[in-house]
Amino acid sequence: MSVCLSECLLTVFLSLSLVASASISCSVSSLPLSLTVKFVNCGQGGLVQFECSNPSDFRIEADGVVYALRPFTVSTLRAVPLVIVARDETNQQQWQTQVRLTTILEENLMESGLQEIWFPSRQTDSSSVGQLKRMKRDWVIPPINVPENSRGEFPQDLVRIRSDNDKNRSLRYSVTGPGADQPPTGIFIIHPISGELSVMKPLDREHISNFHLRAHAVDLNGNQVESPIDIVINVIDMNDNRPEFIHQIWNGTIPEGSKPGTFVMTVTSVDKDDPKTANGMLRYKIVSQNPESPTSNMFTINNKTGGIITVAAGLDREKVPQYTLIIQATDMEGNPMYGLSNTATAVIKVTDINDNPPEFTAETFFGEVPENRVNVIVANLTVTDKDQPNTPAWNTVYKITGGDPTGRFSVPTDPTTNEGLVTVVKPIDYEISRTYVLTVVAVNEVSLARGIHSPRQSTATVSIRVIDVNESPNFEPNPKLIKLEEGMQPESALTTFTAQDPDRFMQQTIRYTRLSDPANWLRIDPNTGHITTIAVLDRESPYVKDNMYSATFLASDSGIPPASGTGTLQIFLLDINDNAPHVYPQETEMCEKPEPNGFNITALDGDLSPNAGPFAFELANRPSDIQRNWTITRLSGDFAQLSLKIGFLESGIYEIPIIITDSGNLPMSNTSYLRVKVCQCDHNGDCTDQQHIVAAGLGTGAIIAILLCIIILLILVLLFVVWMKRRDKERQAKQLLIDPEDDVRDNILKYDEEGGGEEDQDYDLSQLQQPDTIEPDAIKPVGIRRMDERPLHPEPQYPIRSAAPHPGDIGDFINEGLKAADNDPTAPPYDSLLVFDYEGSGSTAGSLSSLNSSSSGGDQDYDYLNDWGPRFRKLADMYGGSDD
Repeated sequence: MSVCLSECLLTVFLSLSLVASASISCSVSSLPLSLTVKFVNCGQGGLVQFECSNPSDFRIEADGVVYALRPFTVSTLRAVPLVIVARDETNQQQWQTQVRLTTILEENLMESGLQEIWFPSRQTDSSSVGQLKRMKRDWVIPPINVPENSRGEFPQDLVRIRSDNDKNRSLRYSVTGPGADQPPTGIFIIHPISGELSVMKPLDREHISNFHLRAHAVDLNGNQVESPIDIVINVIDMNDNRPEFIHQIWNGTIPEGSKPGTFVMTVTSVDKDDPKTANGMLRYKIVSQNPESPTSNMFTINNKTGGIITVAAGLDREKVPQYTLIIQATDMEGNPMYGLSNTATAVIKVTDINDNPPEFTAETFFGEVPENRVNVIVANLTVTDKDQPNTPAWNTVYKITGGDPTGRFSVPTDPTTNEGLVTVVKPIDYEISRTYVLTVVAVNEVSLARGIHSPRQSTATVSIRVIDVNESPNFEPNPKLIKLEEGMQPESALTTFTAQDPDRFMQQTIRYTRLSDPANWLRIDPNTGHITTIAVLDRESPYVKDNMYSATFLASDSGIPPASGTGTLQIFLLDINDNAPHVYPQETEMCEKPEPNGFNITALDGDLSPNAGPFAFELANRPSDIQRNWTITRLSGDFAQLSLKIGFLESGIYEIPIIITDSGNLPMSNTSYLRVKVCQCDHNGDCTDQQHIVAAGLGTGAIIAILLCIIILLILVLLFVVWMKRRDKERQAKQLLIDPEDDVRDNILKYDEEGGGEEDQDYDLSQLQQPDTIEPDAIKPVGIRRMDERPLHPEPQYPIRSAAPHPGDIGDFINEGLKAADNDPTAPPYDSLLVFDYEGSGSTAGSLSSLNSSSSGGDQDYDYLNDWGPRFRKLADMYGGSDD
């Protein structure tokens, strides 16, 4: 075999060492075998000398031929290292390479094509030849590439793991990591003796793109012989996945009228194959366009990015509102022969722009409206607009550009129909204008697109006729204000308050009536509107607020139907001195020994200044003790001080007459009484006998009323007590009486049932015997009652009595009653025998047969009835006791 050494030999050697395959193999048996080393000087032309690291076992000639000097066994062959050194004699530069000796069997295995991976040696080999040293480095194993989706036979061999130590002892090989002993397990196995690494199933790169394994070599005792080496297995991608669009339907929009080159949207597809290879490189194209209007190629797509843009003009939403594109994505860089493809749909909606102005459906619209009416729709303006409904490009705005200088009309838009509603917003007077001609322009909420102009049809005329109606008369001015002095006497003329009829073209008369006159002071002439007084005007009246009195009058015309209007007359009343002053406060308190002995008072006057204060205060001359005990001193124009002359005044109520005079032009005086309550006071000056003073101050009428209330209250209490006593007596008396329902004596009960006539003669008296003899089948089921039965009540628990020998008395009684009924010609046929339901057995009262005649009663002891209470006392008297 030939070994090539050159200037690149060192680099090549190191590289080969890293991949663990730089050894030169030769065949060695028990006989010597030679090999030839060839050196390529790369054109340098220098003389190269070869040296061998083990000259005792091998010899190398100048031509590069290596000879074995002795026979080798398999064990010694693996232990013999061989390094060949080439030295340039000119510049003393040297290169070296390693020769690995193998047996013929091993060479045959290698010739089978299976790659070997050797564990790196952990020792440093040295040779005496030239003191050359072979430095072992950490090996980096290149990745092993395995195609995915392999259909080959499994297990499929990948590489062979070898160690130098298997020359002289038996080793065991193993691998660890994901895919071997970790999930997913069972993908890779290794032969423990030969070290062959195999894959057990097809690999999927889209699931796991690479595997990281570790190879181990141990002896038969499990001791680690070599350091573990890392093995990377890359799964080679195959084109086994079609492109998949993220969305099957893509939605995009573009405004109508867009220029070529306008971006629409981007579609995206993904391929699970390796994007770094052609398997995952996608290309896009548009397969079809629907509709093909105005051309079949309105759009194009970037074959790499999937961006869709326009390539032609003519997008018109009113003609084609939507385009549907079929987009195809193909891998293998779009190769139609080898690539896989998939399709998706792109829906492109053409959005509306304002390229169609609104146009009126008529040049002139007509309407009419009664005068003085507001918020009335006069006419409906209709337009057509080809743009998309309910968009700003379709919604119409109406503007009045002429014929309405005073702003009496507006044209709002109906949001549903897009019509213009001509509406009256201010009253229209027929007497001023009988017709209106409006000019209305229709525009959209947004401006028209560039280059589009409003046509003549966007302007219309609206002719409105005003209808004359009977209008209400108007008072002028309203309200009307006049000023008068109060105290004006009845039948005094005040003013004339008239109204004007706005209907100038109608000959009508107006009549006046009083509508509101709170104090009933005024009267108005129905024809002339002349107002006079019927009572004295008083400024101090409660109907006067802030010196102002208001009255309302009604004016009605003679139209059909008549119309009326109201007017308000406001009278400002000037004050005169017509009210005398009076003292304020009207009551006060003071102690028997007051300290201080005076208090301040003032006066109130209903008039205004100057007819009110300042006031003059003085004490009346009578009674005489007023001047003797009291004195009054003026403090200011409105206040005075009333003082006690003596040091002590007995408790009680005193009325002090005070004469007060105002300052009017004709002064008015009044004697006003001040009520002073004198009481005993504590050290704080507070009254302690307030209740006594209040009682002393009560009038005779108040005392009588209080006494009457007390007497009435006592009578009511007495009547209630008597009623309660009587109620208790009635309750006790009722307990002594026997309830008719509980009466144990024989009674004839009437039932509202008709008899059976003559057929009722056949009856069986045995049914009246003791209940114990009745057949069980004849017993009425529980819970079933006749409609004419008495209500069921809980039966009292009576002591059980012995039964009588025979109920003969009851049978005789029934027979006598039956004969009497048969002989009565006026009696209805109620004489039939009535069958009553059985009420049950086991009654604690015993049988009625015990109520026999007096002859058999002597055998019974009825004294126990006295123990049953007052309700059975009557029975005890009848049947119990002695014969007396």
